[in-house]
Amino acid sequence: MSTVAKAVALLDVLGRGEPERALADLARVAGFDKATTRRLLVALIEQGLVEQDAESRLYRLGVGIARLALLRETQFPFLRTATPIAEELAARTGETVHFSEHSSRGLVSIYVVESPKANRIAVPLGEILPLHATASGIAFLAFSQAKTVAAALSGELESYTPHTVTDAASVRDLITAARARGYSIGAQGYEDGVTSVAAPILGARGLAIGAIAIAAPRTRVQPGDVETLGLAVMRAAAEISERLTGRRAKAANE
Repeated sequence: MSTVAKAVALLDVLGRGEPERALADLARVAGFDKATTRRLLVALIEQGLVEQDAESRLYRLGVGIARLALLRETQFPFLRTATPIAEELAARTGETVHFSEHSSRGLVSIYVVESPKANRIAVPLGEILPLHATASGIAFLAFSQAKTVAAALSGELESYTPHTVTDAASVRDLITAARARGYSIGAQGYEDGVTSVAAPILGARGLAIGAIAIAAPRTRVQPGDVETLGLAVMRAAAEISERLTGRRAKAANE
């Protein structure tokens, strides 16, 4: 693992769970020795990406992270554009809504609105969503280039539940169905007891740059609900795409 990759891994650890962590805890979770962890933390502190409390000596994310996020958001206002639409969709459906963005790391969950109901689905921020096993991933692949699909389905596909589809040909069938329908349907492929629907967020070239999804406990989804939720998430995705590009979203395969 490169030095940059190790530094990013530390930032990921600091961004999850407790807001402040001790050196030994960081080293243990990241899988590095203490000397390496301390050296990386010193470099990150110098760049403002990590801070250390003067009294407790605990480490936390620094304000430099927010500065980089603001710079990125200024150039590509994905989060600012999609957030109000996701919140409205969550309020209307009463279920958890989350949207994700594709990057070199994969399809990453970047915003979550949890259902107010006691029995709800939780989606961690920053989670990498497997493309073959989630509704978001299938929706993304349905409106991606052929080479992206081929790369995602190459090699052995990991199984997460007894319901995960791991046969590449069968996953391609799911992708084809999602493309024709306009949204994908997830049936416990990533987590038992979860039903989800997702639609792609399209960029200027008509290709998916992310996805927005609704996730609900399977026991609460009644016959007919899947189509209702699917159409709702598809409309939300189209609105986000239109606001991002300034025109009605049109898929590259249309």
